[in-house]
Formats: sequence, structure tokens, C-alpha cells
Amino acid sequence: MGRLHDLYDEQGQSPWLDNLRRGWMASGELQEWIDRGVRGLTSNPSIFAKAMIDTDDYDADLISLVEGGATIEDAYWELVVADIRQALELLRPVHDTSGGEDGYVSVEVSPTLAHDEEATVAAARVLDDRLSAPNLYIKVPATKEGVPAIRTLIGEGRSVNVTLIFSLQRYAAVMEAYLAGLEACDAHDLSTISSVASFFISRVDVEVDKRLEAIGTADALALKGKAAIAQGHLAYELFTSVFAGPRWDALTARGARVQRPLWASTSTKDPSYPDTLYVDTLIGPDTVNTLPDATILAFDERGTVARTVDADVPAAHRVVADLASLGIDLEEVAQQLEAEGVASFAKSFEEVLDTLASRSREIDN
Repeated sequence: MGRLHDLYDEQGQSPWLDNLRRGWMASGELQEWIDRGVRGLTSNPSIFAKAMIDTDDYDADLISLVEGGATIEDAYWELVVADIRQALELLRPVHDTSGGEDGYVSVEVSPTLAHDEEATVAAARVLDDRLSAPNLYIKVPATKEGVPAIRTLIGEGRSVNVTLIFSLQRYAAVMEAYLAGLEACDAHDLSTISSVASFFISRVDVEVDKRLEAIGTADALALKGKAAIAQGHLAYELFTSVFAGPRWDALTARGARVQRPLWASTSTKDPSYPDTLYVDTLIGPDTVNTLPDATILAFDERGTVARTVDADVPAAHRVVADLASLGIDLEEVAQQLEAEGVASFAKSFEEVLDTLASRSREIDN
């Protein structure tokens, strides 16, 4: 059946596709990914920007919308919603056969709202109500303002993909928001509420490796390529401790599902690292790995299917301690990466709106 199927069947990890293009749905390519073992799909403003800028798949609908009186931003959301709706339909069988565990499609609220709790909640409600599908995740960034928004949305019975998590401290706050939201939910049956917590991986190594190279000692250089995986292992350790005990047992009695850790940003940025590095080293039950198509192909060809996410947790603690001894504070790194991540998505959002505006003018003329 292939390594993607083995990943889920043998190790309990769900491989998701971190990409979406309109042409894939028309050509049947997305269905081929699903048949190959993909169990969910994530999108973000950068993915939609690339799809809309690099192809003309959206031009006809764009012109129709603009001629009908839509603003460029309204037209953008119409195009996004149409794509997400098709993807939801294609992945709905996976959702149904998995009992609601997988088959999710994620769509992100506007990145310009990342530091506005009330606006994030309002935008999430609009998207969730508009698409109204049991296998929809609304993506909300794990900023300081996003965490209480997550609690509110979970409390309303909405399913959320929490994105842009870079630190263990913020991850703990995200899990607390999920638990508190479930506890606040009026519904007795919590089984229809689902969530993943997207912990970003490769970007941590990019930044930490840069700092290690600046230090330049043998001890520092020996730690290159280890920070991100170590943090992922410690995140999983934290996950297993939070979703256990009396508090969690009370919620499982109402049908609650664990908020699975989702490993995001899992393509390697350093060409000297194996292209399956952030898949092979983060495999374990009750987890998701969302992968760009090139990384999926690489793993399906030569990845290693084995439980690794908790194989040596003491070693992960040692890596973090060694980094701290060199003056590298992973919480400070996380703050920088979060700011850069929000800014990057906001820039993509602005770029795609500018491109759609230019396209509409060119075609109109």
C-alpha cells in the first residue's frame, strides 16, 4: 500500500498534504494523493497566494466576481471558499470512515487579524458558518491574542487548527485553551469538536543553526540540526502529560478527542539535511505531519516507518540544556519566529490581493 498508509496503520500518525491548487481537484490529482494515503489537507495564505499568482485557474471566476460588484478582497475569499469546499467534499469519505479523526481541510482567517482577539473570533465564525462542514478546521494563529480566541471558538463547538506554534510555553497555553474551551462548551457530547496544534519545526533549526554558526565553537556546531527535533520530542512529552489524568478523564467521558500535535514546516531548508529528516524523527501515535508534496513523495519513496517521537526524550532535554548553556533561549527564538511567521503570511495576503487587482484590470482592458 505504501509508506503513507503504513505510517497511519502501523504508527498511528496521519500524513496530511500541506498544499492546495484548484487544478489538482479538476484533474483528479488531489484524489490520487488521498488514494496514496493522504488523510487531510492544510492551506494558508502563502499557499493560496502561490496558486493564484502562478496560474490562471482563477481568472475567469475573478472577472465574474468583480463584474458582479465584488471587491478584490471579497473576490479572494470567494475563490478560497470555492477551493476549500471542493477539498472538503473530496476528503469527506476519509472523515466518515475514520470516525471523525481525519479527513480535515484547514482554512486560515486573515493573517492581518493575528493580534486582534475579537476580530479573529468574528472572522472564524463567518468562515465556519459559511462552509459549514464537519471536516473543516478554522486555522487560528497561536499569538497571545489568538489563544483566548481559540478557547472561545472551542467553547462554541467549532473545530480549530491552531497554527504558528514555536515554543513549548505557548504550546502549553494552547492545550489549556482547548481544555478550557471543552469544559465551557454547553454540549454534553464533545465528540464533534476536533483540534490540532500545529508545532512548526524546520524554521526553528534555520534560526538556531544561524546562531550556532555565529558562535562557531565545536560544541555549538555539534548542535546544528538538533534543536527543532528536540523541541518536537519535548512537545510530544508535554502532550502525553496534559491529555491524561482526572481532568482529561472527565472530558473523555463526554466524548472529547485529544488535540493532536501537528508537525508543520517539515520540509528541510538546509540541503545538507536529509529531505525526510522532519518526518522520520517525529513519528508517533496521535500525531499529524502535514507535508509539502515534494516531502510526501520523498518519504513515500525512502522514509523510515518507525516510532521515533519519544525514542530518547532525555536526549531532547540535553539538547535544550546545551543550547541554553550557549546562550540560546528557545523561547526568545520562538518570539522572533512567530513575528516573522505572522508578517510572512500577511505579506502573502497583501501580495495576492495586489495581483488579483492587477489581473482584473488587465483582463478588463
